[in-house]
Amino acid sequence: MPVPGSGPGDGPAPGGGAGPGGAGAGPARRARRRLTGSALAAVGIGVLVLSIAIAITIGPADLAVSDVFGIVGQHLGLGDAGVTRIRDGIVWDLRLPRTLLAAICGAGLAICGAIMQSLLRNPLADPFVLGISSGASTGAVLVVVLGIGGGIVGLSGGAFIGAVVAFTVVLLLAAGAGSTPDRVVLAGVAATQLFSALTSFIVTSSADAEQTRGVLFWLLGSLGGAGWNDVALCGAVCLVGLVVCLAVAPALDAFAFGEDAAASLGIPVRWIRLLLLVVTALITATLVSAAGAIGFVGLVLPHAARAVVGPGHRVLLPTTALIGAIFLVWVDTVARTVFDPQELPVGVVTALVGVPAFAVILYRRKGPA
Repeated sequence: MPVPGSGPGDGPAPGGGAGPGGAGAGPARRARRRLTGSALAAVGIGVLVLSIAIAITIGPADLAVSDVFGIVGQHLGLGDAGVTRIRDGIVWDLRLPRTLLAAICGAGLAICGAIMQSLLRNPLADPFVLGISSGASTGAVLVVVLGIGGGIVGLSGGAFIGAVVAFTVVLLLAAGAGSTPDRVVLAGVAATQLFSALTSFIVTSSADAEQTRGVLFWLLGSLGGAGWNDVALCGAVCLVGLVVCLAVAPALDAFAFGEDAAASLGIPVRWIRLLLLVVTALITATLVSAAGAIGFVGLVLPHAARAVVGPGHRVLLPTTALIGAIFLVWVDTVARTVFDPQELPVGVVTALVGVPAFAVILYRRKGPA
């Protein structure tokens, strides 16, 4: 059995460490892999930056990529962009924070999906398996429809509180019998049904047509109200979460062989699982409170990343983040422009892409696991 976290080129060659090419072959292969990983990361970052710049230019305003870089440079104190105040406002105050938030949400949800799939050993798990989306929805409608805490917390605050409450319910339900992956999934299903029922009851019994439409649009995902505060908060939470997940990447690799195998390697299984559940819950709750429930990103994109770089989490997680960021930047661009001046909820577009991919995953797993 291979050591968790190992891959082609890691460790000694069969027969004592000196495969073809002598004792230095292993380190040479590892060096080539690091170089390949660095080149892939550089390409991914370049594609992401270019995607953000191009996405900002798409829309009614006549903008060029050079204008975008010039305006960003101007606000960073790197010279005058030579554009009108209207164009400056369109880029800096409207489109740039929205596009950056789309990238952050795509990266964060994709990372959480990769973590949940590895942690629960279930390729169909996603960030919302913990009932967080349903809890956020309940918190949001309590604020919007019933006005509870509306003057203090606002919609985003209500959604975050609801998400945290839902996650707490899941932890309490899954606490018995060692909080196994199966119990976590079942607890998440129960919490999802509970908070979905509460949301439906509140909307159908208390909301008027305008409130119902606004709540429905938010529930399907919307980046229209993005601001710099959202970008800063979501970006900081996702960055800290990614650092924590990378720090325990070897443990995640070990989870792929089962909890007994991970425990035999000296990994504190229960504490690592609890830590990762809390991290993914906080990331997801923060993103949902800012942008609503954007489905299928965390379900589909980790599989795409594994197809590119393999299952090792030290490389998989950054790759998943980059793919998720690029994907949601373009999804949001389509959502806000394809039916201009009307805007589609982002979750509708991700579902149209994600459902066929989900079907492919199910088809490939139709046989015995």
